[in-house]
Amino acid sequence: MAGNLFDLTDDNFDVEVLKSDIPVLVDFWAEWCGPCKQLAPIIEELEKEYAGRIKFCKLNIDLFQINPARYNITAIPTIIVFKNGNAAQKMVGVKAKKEYKSVIDNQLK
Repeated sequence: MAGNLFDLTDDNFDVEVLKSDIPVLVDFWAEWCGPCKQLAPIIEELEKEYAGRIKFCKLNIDLFQINPARYNITAIPTIIVFKNGNAAQKMVGVKAKKEYKSVIDNQLK
């Protein structure tokens, strides 16, 4: 994935996501995942639209397994929006951009 998405690891997940003072969208993905590659440009567009209001991160489930297990990631791509240290909303699979916007807007209220 390109763009300015912050790369998460199991070591920095709690600090970057759970302790963030703004909502965080985490894209759980893998290099071999075709749908993940389909989703990437949508997430990059959203990142530009919501810059400064929500943090966009990605976590490669092949490299880091602790947090995917913690949040019961059984299929990818999975998007979880975290707010105040909690998993607020979860979406599995590739959706239309407007569905992600709706989830993000809901967490910005």
